[in-house]
Amino acid sequence: MPTFVQILDFIGTFAFAISGIRLASAKRFDWFGAYVVGLATAIGGGTIRDVLLDVTPAWMLDPIYLVCTALALGCVILFGKVLIRMNNTFFIFDSIGLALFTVVGVGKSFSLGYPFWVAIIMGSITGAAGGVIRDVFINEIPLIFRKEIYAIACVIGGIAYWICDFIGMQPYVCQLAGGISVFITRILAVKYQICLPILKGHEDHKK
Repeated sequence: MPTFVQILDFIGTFAFAISGIRLASAKRFDWFGAYVVGLATAIGGGTIRDVLLDVTPAWMLDPIYLVCTALALGCVILFGKVLIRMNNTFFIFDSIGLALFTVVGVGKSFSLGYPFWVAIIMGSITGAAGGVIRDVFINEIPLIFRKEIYAIACVIGGIAYWICDFIGMQPYVCQLAGGISVFITRILAVKYQICLPILKGHEDHKK
């Protein structure tokens, strides 16, 4: 039976794959291209995390990640018109994937004995790096580098996870607190247009 963390990982994989494939369809990629974008979105962050943590990337040990992405592609093929018409679909699936993957990254780092600051960074990489790869593939400025709150939401979720772990709460409580913190931060930031200040360039200083 899969563990709770594995279930979160699978759901996150599906959600991120959907978000990547939906954007690929908007760019009129073919099925293979859309699958590659979806897969890169789903496993990119986790692969970078695992390489940095010196463990074998999870997708090389279990084909479920490839299967999840294929299922996501099937959903977009079958229900694409509905998904594309729903303007908030990408945002919701992306936010779900961001929250779940952040939690998985933080938890895996803690389980391997790394300190909390490493765990928070690994959680942020797990959540945000796949989206960077996706945006590069579809020739967009990565969302993480725009003024929207994105990676900062991962950091907030990682801190919430660590606080719960530090005071001795059960692992599933830490995971829920971390994931909900990421999701709510992302939702509120977009709803109320909360963003980080833009770094002024040379032209801005001349004005």
